[in-house]
Amino acid sequence: MFDFHADRKRYFEMQYLNAKGYVLPFIEQYFPITPGLRVLEIGAGEGGVLNAFIERGCYGVGVELDPRRVEWACGFLWEPIGRGQLHYVDKDIYQTDLIKDLKGPFDIIVLKDVIEHIHDQPRLMRYMKTWLVPKGVIFFGFPPWHMPFGGHQQIARSFLAKLPYIHLLPRVMYKALLQLNREPVAELLEIRDTRITIERFERICSEQGYDIINKLHYLINPIYQWKFGWKPQVQWKLISKIPYLRNFLTTCVYYLISSSSPK
Repeated sequence: MFDFHADRKRYFEMQYLNAKGYVLPFIEQYFPITPGLRVLEIGAGEGGVLNAFIERGCYGVGVELDPRRVEWACGFLWEPIGRGQLHYVDKDIYQTDLIKDLKGPFDIIVLKDVIEHIHDQPRLMRYMKTWLVPKGVIFFGFPPWHMPFGGHQQIARSFLAKLPYIHLLPRVMYKALLQLNREPVAELLEIRDTRITIERFERICSEQGYDIINKLHYLINPIYQWKFGWKPQVQWKLISKIPYLRNFLTTCVYYLISSSSPK
């Protein structure tokens, strides 16, 4: 297993640095981030991404299903929590009430490495439209399903963690391989069930009434510079325009969307 997945403080710092250096600048190409904005992160984990927004004077809300990660976040971010600049909601996103739990609509919603874990993604997209202020935006960063580690097999404990593309095996073969090596079968198969491609994501956006206002595909995910020491690399323009093939060669995509204006 890659050791940064076990070291939560290190992972928090990676997410913070990646958000500060890449996510926020990407959003600001089209949407200024100013003090006082309300930011919701779904699947907020330990809070590294939210920390970058808080540092800019925003107010943050993190929704996180895993109580252990909420506990870590409260430890790392006790100061902004204490002064009322950040609060966490330990709930399933589908059981979360906009007013009672989230305290009202948001200027920015963030899903970083989360949409590929969500069941019924069109349903969530419909929900989020009601959680935005007028002209609010939603940021997505995710690995396309067909990319070398799109099955998140890097969380495995055996040699499987370092094998690219194994998640593309037929389901029965993939399950047997995971069982043979005593891996977290249910977790990895769930990711297989909720997988998402570039084409599917863009189709859902269109069907649910969103406009894509910015997008960027990466050959080398920016966060890999902290994980592996690899220099970030934007995807070649030609590859990024070839449907299906681009999913195999793109390790990360960034999208910024907003609700379509009434016709």
